[in-house]
Amino acid sequence: MKNRRGRMDESILVCVYYGPNGERLIKRGAKMANMLDCPFYILTVDPLPYDEFDAEKSGYIDRWTELSEELGAEDFILMDNETRPAAQAIAEVAHKNNITQIIIGQTAQNRWEEITKGSFVNVLLRVMSFIDIHIVSFDRTVQTEEDSAFEGGVRCFLLKEGDDYVLSFSCMREICYEGIFYKEIGTDFNNGIFKYVYHGKTYQVQVHDNKITEPMKTPRNVKFYGEKNQKK
Repeated sequence: MKNRRGRMDESILVCVYYGPNGERLIKRGAKMANMLDCPFYILTVDPLPYDEFDAEKSGYIDRWTELSEELGAEDFILMDNETRPAAQAIAEVAHKNNITQIIIGQTAQNRWEEITKGSFVNVLLRVMSFIDIHIVSFDRTVQTEEDSAFEGGVRCFLLKEGDDYVLSFSCMREICYEGIFYKEIGTDFNNGIFKYVYHGKTYQVQVHDNKITEPMKTPRNVKFYGEKNQKK
């Protein structure tokens, strides 16, 4: 449930990318929002469409959505399938939500690595007026998303056996779902995550000893921006 914010002349946007620092940034933004008694938003930008996210990315999206609900964020915004520079995407969200303060991390990977350089901040300042930018420093020794807990994904299927769904690595007539299995590193058993697409949306469930250990479920609500996403 969102908190009622008394002050509307301030609004905070937390920009996160995959890795353990994202959760810390979100909590920092929530703390600032509570101190200022103002709304805050969470944003991540990704060049891939949501349906192509791997198990780890989907896990981060789920966790950040949970945090947005727990901490009273106005919205968790996922700008997927985004081809524009990150600064332009951030500026669009900032303009739509009347953002006055932006929080970013000093260390980042992949596409957002440029955030660590002054040029990125200068670009943000050029495309947005009257916005304060907070750069939060993190220890570079913290484990990143590159230290994956899963092996590379392999194509597999789910078969119905009684009340259970089980993995199958060969296509059979009785298959219920087709997807990608991400096996945990360091186990001899089929433990990990099964990710699949159903009715145009991506879902993932836990696998233990070759069986699905939870109900087949839908992903949590995520707000999408942009014409590309509205067509999904």
